[in-house]
Amino acid sequence: MQIEIDPQSAAPIYQQIRDRVVEAVARGDLTPGDQLASVRQLAVDFGINVATVAKAYDVLRSEGIIRTNHKSGSVIARGPGTGPADEGFVADWSARLATLLAEAVAKGLPDTQIVVHSTAIIDDFTARRSQSHQQKDPLS
Repeated sequence: MQIEIDPQSAAPIYQQIRDRVVEAVARGDLTPGDQLASVRQLAVDFGINVATVAKAYDVLRSEGIIRTNHKSGSVIARGPGTGPADEGFVADWSARLATLLAEAVAKGLPDTQIVVHSTAIIDDFTARRSQSHQQKDPLS
């Protein structure tokens, strides 16, 4: 999987790494059991501090998206179809979603446009997961 970061972004690099991994899981580019690059390798690839990548992986681990083993490294632990999200996640996610939607409203986006954009993003994730699944399993 190719991860792209923007050193000029206002978002911290560890957050960008975390976000790109989560997006790849949502698209189906990464599925449970898929191996991630090691912390050291990703740090070398980006020319960044190992601690920055470690922080991204720590966040992903605390969220239950990845699991890490000293022998096998970090692998994707969850994804679409791996069971329902726990209640704590849903409550936290709902609060973050409310803030994100409030930003759109505060910037003047009409409610209908917010729904259209949100639906388009979900539809894109669904379509990409379907394409990714067909590429990984050409018999389906």
